[in-house]
Amino acid sequence: MAVRYYLSLPDPAALPAAGEFAFVSHGADGLAEELQAALRGDALFQRWRAAQDDPDAVDPALGIVDPGAVVRGEQHDLQIDLIAVTAIPGPILKHRLRLLAGGAWQLRDVSAA
Repeated sequence: MAVRYYLSLPDPAALPAAGEFAFVSHGADGLAEELQAALRGDALFQRWRAAQDDPDAVDPALGIVDPGAVVRGEQHDLQIDLIAVTAIPGPILKHRLRLLAGGAWQLRDVSAA
């Protein structure tokens, strides 16, 4: 079952501080594309997994993907809002967002898609 997540990046300038897996885009469309790619494919998960002390001990369930995930970005002054529609469970979505944005994101709302 797909869920719609309403996300906010209130300070996009803080995103590079998220670390080695951080967003590299600067605009709403680019950030939406990066998050969509992180939900549709496992490249981000594989890079993160390879960086762990014991990659084989990482729960493979963290690598779940949703090829049908869709993310839309909207610019509002300096803030960027992302709307993600995906079947990926919330805890895994949050894990991907922590990799991409560190603590520089907010979950605003959740609804059925």
